Amino acid sequence: MSGDTLTFLGTGDAMGVPRVYCDCEVCTEARNTAINRRFRSSVMVECDETSFMIDCGPDWRSMMEGLGKRKMNDMLITHAHFDHIGGLPEWSDACRRLRERGRLYAPADVLEKIVRQYPWLPRQMEMTPVDDGFSLGGWDISCWKVNHGQNGYSYAYRFQKDGYVWVYNSDSINLSPAEKEPLNGVDLLVLGTSFVHETAKFETRSVYDMKEAAELLIEVKPRQTVYTHMSHDVDVRNELPLPEGVRVAMAGMTVKLSK
Repeated sequence: MSGDTLTFLGTGDAMGVPRVYCDCEVCTEARNTAINRRFRSSVMVECDETSFMIDCGPDWRSMMEGLGKRKMNDMLITHAHFDHIGGLPEWSDACRRLRERGRLYAPADVLEKIVRQYPWLPRQMEMTPVDDGFSLGGWDISCWKVNHGQNGYSYAYRFQKDGYVWVYNSDSINLSPAEKEPLNGVDLLVLGTSFVHETAKFETRSVYDMKEAAELLIEVKPRQTVYTHMSHDVDVRNELPLPEGVRVAMAGMTVKLSK
């Protein structure tokens, strides 16, 4: 069985917590005692052979400092929004200084958007399109496009190894039946839920809230679920409406990727 682990480095939405402009109770607590402090969403998978991260937002440098790590060789990207790629220039500079080429994995259209935004990145890293699947750290990995609401689309990643299956899906809403199908019966689902209950007009939204997520889980029935990508609406000090088998991600929280 795999001894691999998943560590949550960032659990926040696009703006993180605290918001610079905000003095709400959650943001105030995040500044003072930091229980609700959240970097932009990112995770690290540690395997016997290697380690890799999913998404490289603008908090990447702080995450690496917190881990005491000086380099990361492999990175998966879900989509080309700033909160998921804003740290790539710093990663590129680290690769340049260490005289090592990073390995960046993403669907071809995401790689194209990244290179348009940061045209110098290919000098420091190998950019591998993953539309047809790939392997890393012994994991067989596939990805598929998921609805990101007003923000267009993102990609979810599905990992399989030693009979264990898990999915990372940080940015999605109102998934179609075809988009839900790869979630069915997985051992672990990491799902973005920006609000407990979001009241904005549905057509303006881009990520599940916890009420909608609970309905999704009834359909796809994962063995366990972790909510991430949370805004300052979510106060983890409070009792949250979590179905059985669900917990919220906390920075530094580690999950074993094995049965």
